Amino acid sequence: MGYRAEDVAKLFALDGEPMIAVPFGCGHINDTFFVETSRARKYILQKVNNGIFKDIDGLMNNIILVTSHLRQHIAEAGGDPIRECLTVVDTKDGQHFVRVDDGFWRCYIYIDNAITMQTAETPELFRAAGKAFGMFQRQLSNFPAEKLVEVIPNFHNTPNRFNNFMKAYEADAFDLAKTAREEILFVREHKELCSLLTDKLESGVLPLRVTHNDTKINNVMLNRANGEPLAVIDLDTVMPGLSAYDFGDSIRSGATYAAEDEPDIAKVKFETSLFKMYAEGFLGECKDAFSEEEVLSLYTGSVLMTFECGMRFLTDYLEGSTYFKTAYPEHNLVRCRTQFELVKQMLEKEEELKEILLSFC
Repeated sequence: MGYRAEDVAKLFALDGEPMIAVPFGCGHINDTFFVETSRARKYILQKVNNGIFKDIDGLMNNIILVTSHLRQHIAEAGGDPIRECLTVVDTKDGQHFVRVDDGFWRCYIYIDNAITMQTAETPELFRAAGKAFGMFQRQLSNFPAEKLVEVIPNFHNTPNRFNNFMKAYEADAFDLAKTAREEILFVREHKELCSLLTDKLESGVLPLRVTHNDTKINNVMLNRANGEPLAVIDLDTVMPGLSAYDFGDSIRSGATYAAEDEPDIAKVKFETSLFKMYAEGFLGECKDAFSEEEVLSLYTGSVLMTFECGMRFLTDYLEGSTYFKTAYPEHNLVRCRTQFELVKQMLEKEEELKEILLSFC
């Protein structure tokens, strides 16, 4: 049977009785509801998509460990943990989430007088996103990332992504390889990119860190009064990883004005000025926790996350487009081309982009 949000809300230790529970936000993974109680307390109630997230215990344990560390850090710095960090609300029997017949539900305290933006409409907003995720790295720089579980195993294991691509290419189950010869060649010619970061992690050159793994601006809460970042939200994909993954994923999606599926490749431009804005916000917060090697790895992460994403689009295209939602048969191939064009431009600007990173240290 299905459970109404109003009924599930009653299972949590709320301040007052839930009076309303209405759909909230624009998320595509979990079902989210805004709850207000008889004592005018506000909460966010979520039904977690356990089709994507199989290990709910591990996922919630990650969130509890990370938010507990963040709250302590924020409190010691004189901040407000309730407004500057997600706060999990336990069930009435002391659990961090509840299982009912139709899935898993959890609850957070609502962060009031804050807003989120769906896109970085201005360079200043992109810098604010960089600042937020830089704060996240700084505040968690002394957290033992090995305590976290991989809720999505091999998420940024780029060598593994390359192997998956090769299997799809060699199988060519839908006879599509002939329509993507240039893109396939690009991946094969740049195979060496795949292991640049994993090799440095394995050798100890780069430290294992807590990574968010979904560093879009709509996962940043901004202070309604002044537009400054308050808190990083949506911690479902928090895992052990490299800071370059988070930085690089933001650059991949945010350092261009072109749409991810722009069909006119001439309109796909990597914007150095946006890279600089994000780096200023990010490193302005966490540079003291990073070695020069790790700072420079942020450039590698930008190239690699873009390359990896394009490779994933290409793999899905060759496999019949079963993973990413598509609007037309060549959609994933078009997406792949925009990513590879950005990679080409970043590789051409390597020295310039590295100098920008070092200028903030």
